[in-house]
Amino acid sequence: MNNKPFENYLNILSEAAAKLDISEKDLEQFKEPEHIFEASVTYEKDDGTKEEVKAYRVQHNSARGPYKGGIRFHPDADLDEVKSLASLMSLKCAVVDIPFGGAKGGIQVDPKKLTTTELERLSRAYIQSAAAHNLFGVDKDIPAPDVNTNPQIMSWMLDEFEAINGRKEPGMITGKPVEIGGSKGRSYATSLGGFLTLEYLKEYLLGNKQSNDITIAIQGFGNAGAEFAKIAHEQGYRVVAVSDSRGAAYCEEKCDINHLNNVKEMNGSIAIESNGLTIITNEELLTLDVDILVLAALDGAITENNADVVKAKIILELANGPVTFEADRILEEKGIVVIPDILANAGGVTVSYFEWVQNKSGDIWEEEYVNERLKRIMEKSVQNILNKTKEKNVTFRIAAFMIGIERILKATKLRGK
Repeated sequence: MNNKPFENYLNILSEAAAKLDISEKDLEQFKEPEHIFEASVTYEKDDGTKEEVKAYRVQHNSARGPYKGGIRFHPDADLDEVKSLASLMSLKCAVVDIPFGGAKGGIQVDPKKLTTTELERLSRAYIQSAAAHNLFGVDKDIPAPDVNTNPQIMSWMLDEFEAINGRKEPGMITGKPVEIGGSKGRSYATSLGGFLTLEYLKEYLLGNKQSNDITIAIQGFGNAGAEFAKIAHEQGYRVVAVSDSRGAAYCEEKCDINHLNNVKEMNGSIAIESNGLTIITNEELLTLDVDILVLAALDGAITENNADVVKAKIILELANGPVTFEADRILEEKGIVVIPDILANAGGVTVSYFEWVQNKSGDIWEEEYVNERLKRIMEKSVQNILNKTKEKNVTFRIAAFMIGIERILKATKLRGK
């Protein structure tokens, strides 16, 4: 794992800012968050004992709208990581031109070691702690799922928030189940957004190569990775390898994604030899000679220590921060194109925005309408970044940062700040 994610963000920020020739004063607002919430949250275990864990909420920038960003439960969710993710959220929302600023939350805990009731008590305790500082609200800061959190956890958090405030406010959180105000299409929006990005760039990056000749390896077979695999498979792409935390499965021709899902469900991992699967390591998956390597696990998957052995033509960042600043340089020298996280995984926050709009208006959108609107936003955003790469002769990542910085600065200056 990359243990310096905020430094990684600052390095990219400086490089993009240099291309824009903005003042140091203008750059300062991107370097530090507007607010940092840091607390120890206590919850009750099933045996009646109390457990205390570190919890964070970082609110980075609100020039373009209320703060927006997920909450992750992970043992390594420290302040440095949460600051970097909040900063990236500000830029990501600006890149896809939705009216949010950036935020991120984290709790230092391994949720796999908690029972369902303990997980619920922890989720409610986090909201209680945040409520004491008036952090969340439909027009203030809107959390969502992230690593190891899901619609059920969002439901508990919403219920606790509404109980504390004595009113219904479904728009204070997104990624909820449809039954209590969630949006259709939200569960796979991150994956669909990444796939739409790839589809739009396919001809530009791979020429006339047909989908059934394009090979894909996917690191990470959680929600985002598994949904991306399913979508790509259904659209005729050759998914030849996928991995989870315990190992990877390789398929000579192409993987049967339904079979992989069944293997994962039955065994808790896909790294089980079954029906023609060849088991390889996570490290070996990163070195496969494929057209597209999708990074859908955690940050820091590709660093200066392993970038040299990557053979894929294109890397799609479905996770946040999976390629370090140093690795970016090596990959660029090798001619490997990286489609950055603040574009490639922006489908999730875009459909979260749709959910927020529906909650505020009381409207309910059909799934087809949600997906069509997502397609229009992603394609427009990709084209804007593509234009910037050509105009400024920069990578996709630097182009995306440049667009995000420009839009946030404009909003800031319009406010007279």
